[in-house]
Amino acid sequence: MPFSERLATLRKARGLTQQLLAEMTNVAVLQIRRYEGGNSQPTLDVIRRLAIALGVSADMLVFDEQERGLDEQLRYQFETISRMPQHEQDVIRELLEAMIIKSQITSAVSRVPQTTSKRES
Repeated sequence: MPFSERLATLRKARGLTQQLLAEMTNVAVLQIRRYEGGNSQPTLDVIRRLAIALGVSADMLVFDEQERGLDEQLRYQFETISRMPQHEQDVIRELLEAMIIKSQITSAVSRVPQTTSKRES
């Protein structure tokens, strides 16, 4: 879904008019209409203000759900980890990094064509 549709959908879901969103973000209502019409793209500062006004993350405005973000179970696990002592967090980071590297290597190796050489007797 394009940014323009996400913005309009989120605004309507919160029961806001374009005028009210414009006032909340200190952006001209004409500019909100341009964003929702797909005729203009906001600056990073405006994305930040829109996200705050709509009560969402900037990621939610910019990316489709499948493009970015954690599933709920991972989000819960990371929140739990963030409350652990620092040394335990460090161990978990190292384990995650090792697993990510292993996955990247496995993926890279699987893309390399396998060739066999035959020896003549």
